[in-house]
Amino acid sequence: MHTLNFNIYATLVCMVAVLLLGRLIIKRVKFLRDYDIPEPVVGGVVAAIFILAIYKFSSIELKFDSSLKDPLMLAFFTSIGLSADFASLKKGGKMLGVFLIVVVGLLFLQNIIGIGIAEAMGVNPLMGMLGGSITMSGGHGTGSAWAVVFKDLPYNFSPAMEVAMASATFGLVSGGIIGGPVARYLIKKYNLKTPLKSGNKPNESEEVAPVGFESPKKERLITTSSFVESLALIAVALLIGTSVSDFVKNHMSYTLPTFVWCLFVGVILRNFLSAFNIHKVFDREVAVLGNVSLSLFLAFALMTINLWELVALALPMFVILVCQVVVMILYAVFITFRFCGKDYDAAVFAAGHCGFGLGATPTAMVNMQTITNHYGYSHTAFIVVPLVGAFFIDIVNSLVITGFLYLPVFH
Repeated sequence: MHTLNFNIYATLVCMVAVLLLGRLIIKRVKFLRDYDIPEPVVGGVVAAIFILAIYKFSSIELKFDSSLKDPLMLAFFTSIGLSADFASLKKGGKMLGVFLIVVVGLLFLQNIIGIGIAEAMGVNPLMGMLGGSITMSGGHGTGSAWAVVFKDLPYNFSPAMEVAMASATFGLVSGGIIGGPVARYLIKKYNLKTPLKSGNKPNESEEVAPVGFESPKKERLITTSSFVESLALIAVALLIGTSVSDFVKNHMSYTLPTFVWCLFVGVILRNFLSAFNIHKVFDREVAVLGNVSLSLFLAFALMTINLWELVALALPMFVILVCQVVVMILYAVFITFRFCGKDYDAAVFAAGHCGFGLGATPTAMVNMQTITNHYGYSHTAFIVVPLVGAFFIDIVNSLVITGFLYLPVFH
């Protein structure tokens, strides 16, 4: 067996190549475009299969430099924290609080189901966590971050990354499939009044495009100076977050993963700067930095996974994920729809919840756009769902996951 080592520069080239490969494949495969499968997931899986073939047939093992892995992951979660503007709560009003409570309820349910099925099938309960809210409501970013934690002491769950990526991808596709049918079922079953019902044309106000950050009227330009400012915010949050994490690990028995500390520091920094009018965070620029960091991190995580470790776990993982999809459908119909008002807006909320309850916020937006293109616009849903799905869900999910890990079954 020969080992081929890639230094940091060669590793970076491979990560970028994975992203470009994923983009090329997605352009040519309609299914991948329709369900918004991320570029690093597509390219990373292809790269992992290629690396596995090299390992099996030529006895050459590829070793990549992992120096960039943790900084990229932490930068992504810091960007999430810097996007969490508590002043945005006013935009959603009461419905934002109601929907957030509904979403939190699903987080608990997803973890209970995952752990329960894993225990019943005699597999590591960490698989249940990874098939729970970590990947279902957290997506690939949260899944990969917790997989890094679970692979190390004290958990030592070696196939964590493989399980996380497979679960997140399954959820992403499923969330895009079920959202539209769930909303259509609710609209027809309850004969809901929609903006375009009975062929009535919406008035001018109903044809107004989405408001808020979904479709801003004027975009601020990304410049060198603004980019440096946003990069500085992320760097400061990373410094403080990692320092706090190291201090807590060394002096306290209770701790959180480092990325959670960075996320919290980002939240505090953003809202401190806003409260005292010191600096206005450039949300779109921060999101660009965060998305690039996540894409590169996922590319590295996926091209280095061991696909053969999934074989023995395929059946229990499949059972957990199918159950999660069924529960998501029932939850959207009987909980999300009812608590959000049992009207047309509530049906759109249900479609959106299916999207990021199993996948990601972009999937939720696609689900809602599909419904509103057919039945008419829902301004409330297009304000509230992105606010919850874009950053509040990650903050709450981190706390819920950490709480579950203190259960006796994990010790």
